[in-house]
Amino acid sequence: IGITNQRETTVLWDRATGRPVANAIVWQDRRTAALCDRLKAEGKAALIQQKTGLVLDAYFSGTKLKWLLDNVPGARGRAQKGELAFGTIDAWLIWNLTGGKTHATDPSNASRTLLFNIHHNAWDDELLQLLDIPRSVLPEVRPSSGAFGDAVLDGAAIPIAGNAGDQQAALFGQACHSPGMAKNTYGTGCFLLLNTGAEAVTSNNNLLTTTAWQLAGAKPQYALEGSVFIGGAVVQWLRDGLRAIKTAADVEALAAEVPDSGGVYLVPAFAGLGAPHWDQYARGAMFGLTRGSGITHIARAALESIAFQSAEVLAAMEKDAAIKLTELRVDGGATANNLLMQIQADLLGVPVVRPKVLETTALGAAYLAGLAVGFWHDAGDIKANWQVDRVFEPTLSRDRAAEMMAGWAQAVERSKGWAH
Repeated sequence: IGITNQRETTVLWDRATGRPVANAIVWQDRRTAALCDRLKAEGKAALIQQKTGLVLDAYFSGTKLKWLLDNVPGARGRAQKGELAFGTIDAWLIWNLTGGKTHATDPSNASRTLLFNIHHNAWDDELLQLLDIPRSVLPEVRPSSGAFGDAVLDGAAIPIAGNAGDQQAALFGQACHSPGMAKNTYGTGCFLLLNTGAEAVTSNNNLLTTTAWQLAGAKPQYALEGSVFIGGAVVQWLRDGLRAIKTAADVEALAAEVPDSGGVYLVPAFAGLGAPHWDQYARGAMFGLTRGSGITHIARAALESIAFQSAEVLAAMEKDAAIKLTELRVDGGATANNLLMQIQADLLGVPVVRPKVLETTALGAAYLAGLAVGFWHDAGDIKANWQVDRVFEPTLSRDRAAEMMAGWAQAVERSKGWAH
């Protein structure tokens, strides 16, 4: 079994009964934004980034765990006595699958907590003290490819041998095993990761430095990451919020009815803005509307917003890593949208490469598990498995792409700080 998960969603449960003491707090939840502001005002952001590679934001699980300990009656006292266990969804699944025998996570998930020193590959006492987290609630950190205990299913003991956060799993599943290789996953959000190898590259452009994975007996590998909170979720909003489409797949035909967005920009900051802006108080906004604007233009602007956000992150990444990307490997459900992929290639000016298997997050977890049990011998076996479905070549002039990006930048600036 290989496990992959939304990395920052936080669960706190009773070790005796296995029952959560409160609802899980999902990664998009912003309830700890004020706490993050307070820590920034106290000058803690630089310390946190230096140790964890992360920007201080409500996105990560450490402040969510603190909220649970502070707000669930009796939780802090019980945690200090060792009665409660914390985990992201991977640790929660491993606990349940092993009947409570294994309380463990891997470095890719641990590196998203604000509590883990990515340079020492260990929980950090200074950070635990800062957020007032008792060490007794934390899971053990084990390599991403290795033994996590056995799941007993229908009487059979099946080894859990792979575990990685969804975006790192997708990087592994895309066979981006060498430094300089990058992938973008288009799911609820968009997550662009660049493999930096054994070096944890510090970002000067508001990106995250994160542990990519750790193979058994090897040192951790690292990545630069740009997290876009609302990617495919903007299409869900068109469907469920505006009722402009019946299914998510309908957006492509609707957007293709017009040659461009007619100057309409949609900034989907429904949960604030992630990289490279990190504005917890930005909110969704639409600009450039005229009497001539229709639902087709809004649909096109929605697709463009996904590509604009990814292009911004890629530009920041190229600056941090001092490399020029030659292609972008893509995966996730929204990559089935050919128009979106073409818009992305046009904005980036490099080929966008879609593989035959779009669900590379699950594939990466399977690869990590398969390596641990000897089903695959090495990364070469995995690379040989990777196959191209389609390459989208850029067709737009660089001048026009720059003009569109400038309009986007203007729209984003106007959406910032709205909820303060």
